[in-house]
Amino acid sequence: MKIAPLIGAVAGLLAAGCTPVLDDRVSAANGASLFAENCAACHGPQGRGYDGPSRDWTPPPDLSLLSQRNGGVFPEIATLATIYGSVGHIDPERTMPEFGAGDLGPTVVVEVEEGVGTPIPADLVALAEYLRTIQR
Repeated sequence: MKIAPLIGAVAGLLAAGCTPVLDDRVSAANGASLFAENCAACHGPQGRGYDGPSRDWTPPPDLSLLSQRNGGVFPEIATLATIYGSVGHIDPERTMPEFGAGDLGPTVVVEVEEGVGTPIPADLVALAEYLRTIQR
């Protein structure tokens, strides 16, 4: 997925005053803030998995290893789908909330494959961008 070029295009529209400020909203820094608010309780503050008292659940995965588990490539589409909640409709054992049911902000167009733009909520893009930055 080619988020960076489209973020630049969005930034150009912003400069023209055509839309609300989205460039900060889709940034990895905003994603880190959203992660701290919505994800860290289960995935840990650095996304390396749950490290709290024992619970009756399957511990959430180490999100800093997504690329490693995907042959060294960050799995953007799968990450977006998982956060949004699409995966939950397939996997009845899923315990992660479906964030797509909530307000994920205005949409930005993201090129998910060559020449194909898809509107994706800005907060979802920001979370994925943050997760990309914590890969090891």
